[in-house]
Amino acid sequence: MAIGSKNLDAESLRDKSDADLVEELGKAKETLFNLRFQAATGQLESHGRLKAVRRDIARIYTIMRERELGITPAPQAEKAAKEDAA
Repeated sequence: MAIGSKNLDAESLRDKSDADLVEELGKAKETLFNLRFQAATGQLESHGRLKAVRRDIARIYTIMRERELGITPAPQAEKAAKEDAA
């Protein structure tokens, strides 16, 4: 089983637009900051959550890089390509 948030698996991230990915990245970075702060003050209950959020951030960056390189198209680009072919 993959480590990370349930709603941030690779398939669901690939279905999101670029703007949504940037928004998710911001949320994940904010969550990571808060978790690090809790760890530093001794209030963190689940240290595994730090690892999960770091992996979520890496997963988002991977999807963004794939789109930048043209490996996987953005969802709106797929729709436009299908409409052009029809």
